[in-house]
Amino acid sequence: MTRSTLAICGGIAAALAFVPAAVRADDGDFTTVTTVASTVPSNGDVNPYGVARVPATRGNLHAGNILVSNFNNSANLQGTGTTIVQVSPKGEVSLFAQISASSLPGPCPGGVGLTTALVALRSGWVIVGSLPTTNGVSATAQAGCLIVLDSMGTVVETISDPMVNGPWDMTAREAGKDAVLFVTNVLNGTVAASPNVVNEGTVLRIVLDVSRKDIPMVDSMTVIGSGFAARTDPAALVIGPTGVGLGDDGVLYVADTLNNRIAAIPNAVQRQTSAGTGTTVSQGGALNGPLGLATGREDVIATVNSNDGFLVLTRPNGTQVFKKLLDDTGSPAGAGALFGLEFADDGLYFVDDASNTLNVLR
Repeated sequence: MTRSTLAICGGIAAALAFVPAAVRADDGDFTTVTTVASTVPSNGDVNPYGVARVPATRGNLHAGNILVSNFNNSANLQGTGTTIVQVSPKGEVSLFAQISASSLPGPCPGGVGLTTALVALRSGWVIVGSLPTTNGVSATAQAGCLIVLDSMGTVVETISDPMVNGPWDMTAREAGKDAVLFVTNVLNGTVAASPNVVNEGTVLRIVLDVSRKDIPMVDSMTVIGSGFAARTDPAALVIGPTGVGLGDDGVLYVADTLNNRIAAIPNAVQRQTSAGTGTTVSQGGALNGPLGLATGREDVIATVNSNDGFLVLTRPNGTQVFKKLLDDTGSPAGAGALFGLEFADDGLYFVDDASNTLNVLR
């Protein structure tokens, strides 16, 4: 075990202390959906995917604001979006970053196509995943990378490695000068086997040394989950393990989309081996292809369905305690509209791809 992993383990309780309380899963809250703002920047990028709450004011980042990454360009080609916008709870929108593939400071196989993998660290760094294509179809998808930006929105480095292969979603926790990232990867053998399912999706833990001044340095990479189902899809580009959320006890919850379940990887911060596809927390019921995932107070697990536009709240014991329709557009209703989501003190923020908006459920 590395020094940084030990430090993260020792500081995990303190790191989780700033996770917003939000609401209980069964206390009558969560009744009203409000549109906060459009997520389309001036260059026309669409298809908002990642959602990250800014934990501290640094540079151009303002505490309590929400960052949103766009996966598609103005021509609606998947895997070609290059922008991150910052939205205040009052609906004020600004461009945080527009990332050029030609000026990246390190390798990122295939270029830039920003995914749901988006986190904002208290130390001021923003990290976003790239799963790029050249023309919006899965046949041209490449491994991508993780892109690190400073608090001014400037790209400072890329994290590229054979284990980083189609980073699809991500969560993070900090403790002192250390941070741990949990990243789902969906391109291990997926394009080559198209359109068949391959059981090679992974969950990767990356431990970083971080400070306000020095560029983050990778301390270790460990595959802690493996064997998740993934496949290409003409509408969604690729389907595989998506949302991840870390519980108070160090359990990592994973949205296993194709198997229609929420999986749990125990001892996610410390473990040095893969837990495979983990244990099943909940499967079926109101779940219908869960995509985005976030954890809130008392480890309530929020997921959004890819097939019907519903939000589902689940307790760690597997009980599904609440569901609500967030998007009813399209045919079938709500299909493919919901991706990233994030708990905050004033509600649950989520993006809607059908309307290209950031919304909040209170």
